[in-house]
Amino acid sequence: MRPLLFWAAALLCASTWADAPAPAANASTTPAVTAALPTPPPLKLGLIGPFTGPSADFGVPMRNGVRMAVDEINAVGGYLGRQIELVIQDDQASPPAGLAGAQALVKAGVFAALGFCNTGVAMAALDVFQTHQLPLIVPCAAGSPVTAKFPARDSYVFRTSARDGIQSEFVVEDLVRRGWTRVAIFADTTPYGEAGLADVRKALAERKLQPVHVARFPLGVADLTTDLKAARAAGANVVFSYTVGKENAVIGLGRQALKWKAPQVGGWPLSFPFFIEGAGAAAEGALMAQTFIAEPSNERRAAFLTGYARKYQVQRIPVPMAAAQAYDAVYILMHALFGIRNGDLRGPAVKAALENIARTYYGVVATYERPFDPDDKDAITSNMMVMGKVKNGAVTFAYPEDARRNLFVQRKRPAP
Repeated sequence: MRPLLFWAAALLCASTWADAPAPAANASTTPAVTAALPTPPPLKLGLIGPFTGPSADFGVPMRNGVRMAVDEINAVGGYLGRQIELVIQDDQASPPAGLAGAQALVKAGVFAALGFCNTGVAMAALDVFQTHQLPLIVPCAAGSPVTAKFPARDSYVFRTSARDGIQSEFVVEDLVRRGWTRVAIFADTTPYGEAGLADVRKALAERKLQPVHVARFPLGVADLTTDLKAARAAGANVVFSYTVGKENAVIGLGRQALKWKAPQVGGWPLSFPFFIEGAGAAAEGALMAQTFIAEPSNERRAAFLTGYARKYQVQRIPVPMAAAQAYDAVYILMHALFGIRNGDLRGPAVKAALENIARTYYGVVATYERPFDPDDKDAITSNMMVMGKVKNGAVTFAYPEDARRNLFVQRKRPAP
């Protein structure tokens, strides 16, 4: 069932939860003019992310995915007659701006928030949500520390993107299967790069492997030739890059200039325009972990892609994963709210509802059956992922079997 149709049905069912007053015993049957009922106040939902600045290429699709879901929900009545009102803060991919934006959302009185695309920005702001017991769902930022900063049972931080620990493990497993075991790691010096480097090292160590070369670099670096030459001299047969911006393209173009054929692999930032458009032909064949590839492989995804294209007048979503994961995050949150029968929308009640969602949500990225629980705040498991590949300037499935498997939307795999 499409999310909008489900939501309309859910609202119809939910309307029976409220106790309607019984008519008075001596009520007259004569028609009378009644005063219009007051419009209930909107339900404020926070949204924070990089909508301008260097990470806007995936911040804007995240915002669009959220708005698309909110508009669908409001079109059929909102939450029990209350419209959802987005309170938006632009963090500009800046930790200080992210901290200020999080504080502004608290001051605005939002009942929950969605957001963050950059791990470093999220880490600078998480204490605000935790201290104020304000549930936060992270649709984009993938750094493993984001959902590990606080003990799981106490944490108000949830996530619908695949954490980098899962992405790194997924990609390393693929590299070993291909025989690419002499790995050079190129990681930026941001918290995202730092955490990603640790995740790749861990995934390699579990297979008794070590990187043959490690390069660290700041954001904005324009030339990595020296490190690329060192990696090639060390015998690397694959380059694993961990950065979110144009630096991925610097690596690709550097390999091309050296005529070095070692493939470039990594997490989901290799599906971003900064890399695909910035590296051009040098991006062809790059491999990356994906939860969602923008192909109409089933009815849910076809409806989402068509709806997004129509609403935002675009032919292609710049970063489809950001849009789809954010869209699903809104519906997961709303499903949780329908588990609250007494109208208590304070933080602890919403947190408990997210940890105990009773209804399965048939989403765009996955089928969410208990996406969270008190001990697990990450909705994505490795079986929900596929390997993407840059082909003709777009991301498609690296393996035909993944394309076939993607016809059936995956469910979360229970922890062993």
